Amino acid sequence: MKKITFEKHAQSGKARLGTIHTPRGDIRTPAFMPVGTAATVKAMMPESVRATGADVLLGNTYHLMLRPTAERIEALGGLHKFMNWDRPILTDSGGFQVMSLAELRKLNEKGVTFKSHIDGRKIVLTPESSMETQRQLGSDIVMCFDECPALPASRERIIESMELSMRWAARSKEAFGNRPGHALFGIQQGGLEIDLRERSAKALRDIEFDGYAIGGLAVGEGQEKMFQVLDHAPDMMPEEKPRYLMGVGKPDDIVGAVLRGVDMMDCVLPSRSGRTAQGWTRRGQVNLRNARHADDPRPLDEECSCPCCTQYSRAYLHHVIKAQEIIGNMLLTWHNLHYYQDLMQGLRDSIATGTLDDFVGLFHENRAKGDIQAI
Repeated sequence: MKKITFEKHAQSGKARLGTIHTPRGDIRTPAFMPVGTAATVKAMMPESVRATGADVLLGNTYHLMLRPTAERIEALGGLHKFMNWDRPILTDSGGFQVMSLAELRKLNEKGVTFKSHIDGRKIVLTPESSMETQRQLGSDIVMCFDECPALPASRERIIESMELSMRWAARSKEAFGNRPGHALFGIQQGGLEIDLRERSAKALRDIEFDGYAIGGLAVGEGQEKMFQVLDHAPDMMPEEKPRYLMGVGKPDDIVGAVLRGVDMMDCVLPSRSGRTAQGWTRRGQVNLRNARHADDPRPLDEECSCPCCTQYSRAYLHHVIKAQEIIGNMLLTWHNLHYYQDLMQGLRDSIATGTLDDFVGLFHENRAKGDIQAI
């Protein structure tokens, strides 16, 4: 089986246009990965997610190992077959969810012991068990096991966490072994400290991974501080490997990250917003609960070609949301994912044609105008 490789086609400033080649299909970069936490992108069919332009989905090791269990998924043919998605899947290692969701969490050199938030079972998650769980799931891109402290945190705490994560990265690489057709990404840590980020990046480069992720951001530090880190962090990664910013984000976060050299991103925001009556458009965020939409015959976004915008009015969306009909969540999620993929295609096209500055300028100009009520 062929290796997973990254090919860079063009560059504009630090922004890169490329392709991650995998046995299950190509991933066009810059790429946004919809999140299918529990083997589903909420309120969407897999074929609908693909129709938005998504090349790859993200699954969650923590949630899937708790329910329905990785053993069950493996016995049923692996995650791709289980969730009816035949294209690439990236799985995160479970480290972040242990920090944010698990009860009675205890951390030591071996790994993390915690109680399941579902049934209270005691579970031990280590670099070795995370690699085994992701192998059972059959994911194409595997993330090494790391520890991610919430910000703000003291420099001493960040150093301790980063150094532990680097030791875990080495153990993850050893446990991952030689798996043709699958890739292992290392995860940089270091909080907001640029020198610690460099130390972490050097440790990961020395271990050697198939791709490199920037972890420990989008955890409450705000966009300005995140961008200050991203002004440096992607440049610390090998030029010939993909760079993945974990857990980001809003459309302007994505544009800013791409401008700083990031190739891949993921976030629950477009699907979560779709379930809370929020639509993301070229002019910013729209709350469809607002009464001003009740008699509005316009589409949510007049420039969008998704089924939500070509077949339904704002008035209808407002009605089904107020009536708590499931179709409201479905249509808004579809639109939001379509908008995000349109944004990524626009970024890719503008890098290819040397018009990135114009594209980004228009992006910010449209958002500054805001949503216009008048018909």
